[in-house]
Amino acid sequence: MPKKKIESAVSFDYERAAQSRGFSAVCGVDEAGRGPLAGPVVAAAVILPIDCQIEGLNDSKKLSEKKREALFDEIRARAVSYAVASVDHAVIDEINILRATFRAMAQAVMHLSVPADYALIDGNRAPALDIASECIVGGDAKSASIAAASILAKVTRDRYMREMDAKYPGYGFAGHKGYGTRAHIQAILQHGPCPIHRQSFLKKIYDKYPEARR
Repeated sequence: MPKKKIESAVSFDYERAAQSRGFSAVCGVDEAGRGPLAGPVVAAAVILPIDCQIEGLNDSKKLSEKKREALFDEIRARAVSYAVASVDHAVIDEINILRATFRAMAQAVMHLSVPADYALIDGNRAPALDIASECIVGGDAKSASIAAASILAKVTRDRYMREMDAKYPGYGFAGHKGYGTRAHIQAILQHGPCPIHRQSFLKKIYDKYPEARR
């Protein structure tokens, strides 16, 4: 049976609307890795040429790993500008995941080689930026720029977690990328946490299994 084609609803409607209000460099911003028990949160900011045609561009969660990897290279090649920033597990534990996410998003926008003057942010809350911004709930499935940012953030973080799988074998990071799967929790119970685990995220596990705290 042929694979079902995933329809994409992403467009440049939000980007064009911002331009109609006088903004000239509109970036999409998204993150990957808010929920995992280990590793960093990664954010990306992307400015695409308006109406740039990238076949298959969509919310990164709706794409296969192979498709994300292919789009990763195409987005970087065709973007007017892009930047990726990450905040590690230690800072997440120190300032909490929301603030860490906002820090990564702000850093990504700040590091664009072509400065943006307007940001489309995936979600319902935005970081403090020096430019105007707009939140779009489910924006990674609506805005082409946010979809592109979601792919850069997701692929960057997944690659990092595969590297960590080699550094800290036994946890299965290459597969679950740090998310709280049953296998991952069992690995924590068996081996204890490793240096990239978010201690603040392990509290519920520790409360349920005190023997896992080491």
